Amino acid sequence: MLVPFQQLRLARPRQTLRRAAIIACSLALAAGCSTPPVRPTPQATPAARPVPSVVSTGISPQGALPASAPVALRSLPGWQADNLDGLAAALRRQCALRSPPAPWPVLCSEFTSLAAEGSEGLRAWLERRFVARALIDAQGADTGLITGYYEPLLNGSRRRESPAQVPLYARPADLLTIDLIEVEPRLAGMRLRGRVQGNRVVPYLSRADIDTRNALAGNELLWVDDPVDAFFLEIQGSGRVQLRDGSVARVGYADQNGHPYRAIGRTLIDRGALPAEAVSAPSIRDWLRANPAQARTVMHSNPSVVFFRELPANTADPAAGPPGAMSVPLTAERSLAIDRSVVPLGSLVWLDTVHPVSGQPWQRAMLGQDTGGAITGRIRADVFWGFGAEAARAAGTMKARGRMWVMEPR
Repeated sequence: MLVPFQQLRLARPRQTLRRAAIIACSLALAAGCSTPPVRPTPQATPAARPVPSVVSTGISPQGALPASAPVALRSLPGWQADNLDGLAAALRRQCALRSPPAPWPVLCSEFTSLAAEGSEGLRAWLERRFVARALIDAQGADTGLITGYYEPLLNGSRRRESPAQVPLYARPADLLTIDLIEVEPRLAGMRLRGRVQGNRVVPYLSRADIDTRNALAGNELLWVDDPVDAFFLEIQGSGRVQLRDGSVARVGYADQNGHPYRAIGRTLIDRGALPAEAVSAPSIRDWLRANPAQARTVMHSNPSVVFFRELPANTADPAAGPPGAMSVPLTAERSLAIDRSVVPLGSLVWLDTVHPVSGQPWQRAMLGQDTGGAITGRIRADVFWGFGAEAARAAGTMKARGRMWVMEPR
């Protein structure tokens, strides 16, 4: 969970961020903090942050639990049944980074030489080059929660056309971000956010503050016709907006207001509005639309707000999804959001779970190319399903137990 900025007294202007970071860092060490929310999911309540495991892919060994023994990829459940379709595309997009994360510079060179060998050549390379380690949580369990997300399509305009429209906000200029690694290496990837108020740094505005006080007027990026769609776009983290002239604007995550993500599914359960077993993205949408008088208050119970930026058209790779936390375009059914304190970004992951529509076993190689505010825990992942109605159906209903293996180079 994020630790928001406390009310910190400012030093001289050029020392402000440094001193705030030092004080905030001590608060974070005492209370705990997390990676910045990128794309939370409404179906799951975030788990407590686990102790990272030890694998050779770069996970910190400090305080870690023993790693599971490595196994050959051929022994993974369903390994031979995965046709690997789309995995090569996901790898190509990752290897196109100017500086792929270690150990991928060497691996990408090897992968590029396989271009003419097809899926069987890719399979043989993976089997020869990688082993897999099962993820096990602090209680010794080997299963965790697997959910899904997708790229939705909304309707809207660049200028407000009616009072019913709601804005997608660009990143506010007064939003401050402190990277805690500058003062404490153990907090790599963790950030605090806030704003200056007088001579203090205070928490940034919550969802209710922004919505009821019109506090970000003039900072609107686009206007969306449906407030429920706009809320769920924040949960997905990226999407497309169909404009009146027929053009499509693609938007992606730019930043977040620093408040902890709170699942409104839990709010509806606590109010007795929905039974726990009925909570899913479709049921939450249906309830919000059926109860417009209460919907705004329920959405305010999640104080976290995502800010957006307009993405350029990817004419060179039109099938690619939006960029994830690595700035790599996501690949449908091959890109995975993970907790990067457990699984390093860019890692190959073997996933063993159940397909949300067919109910059949779903076992495949994935790439950990994204993160999410609710994606916290040793065995926790979110599958990117792509764009369109089928992707929306799969992502909205996916809520299953699953096992995960990190595939690391020999």
